[in-house]
Amino acid sequence: MSLGSQIAWDDTILPFQLDQADVRGRVVRLDGVLDKVLEQHDYPPSVENLVAEAVLLTALIGQTIKLRWKLSLQVRGDGPARLIATDYYAPEKDGEPGRIRAYASYDEDRIEPDGAPFDQIGRGYFAILIDQGAGTTPYSGLTPIAGESLSDCAQTYFAQSEQLPTRFILSFKKEELWRAGGVMLQHMPKASPFATGEGGSGENGLLTAEDILPTEDDRENWSRANILLDTVQAEEMIGPEVQPTEMLARLFHEEGPRVYDPQPVAFGCTCSEDRVIESLSIYSAKDIAYMTTDDGIVTADCQFCGAHYEFDPKILGKDSDGSV
Repeated sequence: MSLGSQIAWDDTILPFQLDQADVRGRVVRLDGVLDKVLEQHDYPPSVENLVAEAVLLTALIGQTIKLRWKLSLQVRGDGPARLIATDYYAPEKDGEPGRIRAYASYDEDRIEPDGAPFDQIGRGYFAILIDQGAGTTPYSGLTPIAGESLSDCAQTYFAQSEQLPTRFILSFKKEELWRAGGVMLQHMPKASPFATGEGGSGENGLLTAEDILPTEDDRENWSRANILLDTVQAEEMIGPEVQPTEMLARLFHEEGPRVYDPQPVAFGCTCSEDRVIESLSIYSAKDIAYMTTDDGIVTADCQFCGAHYEFDPKILGKDSDGSV
């Protein structure tokens, strides 16, 4: 494998379709992107693993949706890992990369060093939020934390909230740098989603893929595609020796795999002085005075990229009549 082909697949999302199984999917490779996301913070290993998994899921889900602006994934729990938050920004122009950012909020004193990363979340919810930009109403959907991984939570979300059978397999590791990859399968949506209305076979009665596949052919096709996906190797997903197209050909050659143009992705944050000023416009003069340091400035740090901002309090907040 040449260096050029290796570089070409770093930080990309490859859409594909299995014509014989009525299944679509995505392959993701995130290398420099994940490094950029995680180098902004000094997370404990278990939190790093949760953020890595969330970033891979966000890349796969965000690229699947016909997105005009932003998709956010949020995981909130009552455990020491209180919040995992990610954003995927759709490309502004054809050929430009999608942008990803992420951060985590956690209670360092409660983190269990030898505990499983997923167990650090506790009870809570998994949410997808879609913002299509100005003039639209944001969409949000959430499901309870379920299963044994964030991938399980995402699969439950799509079964329960979207009634779309969906499967994720992810792999990531850090040597000198992070390498990460994964595969998403999703049954092609039907005109009328199927569900019995009697609860599902999943944890606490949640729906699973098997509960929402309408015909025996659909169930057979979905089962066959998943059995084939189960043979994927971690090293195939993260590369760099095996290209995503080679992996798909090995896994699904009898299913008629068809690939589409790959989508580049990059680390990117949308914070700016103007956005920070806008976010502070909801506060009263009294609030701004409370935020002002002894040096007479108001400071703000971006939780995603670590950018530091300093402002004159006179330009912040709103007047007593509510105007900015």
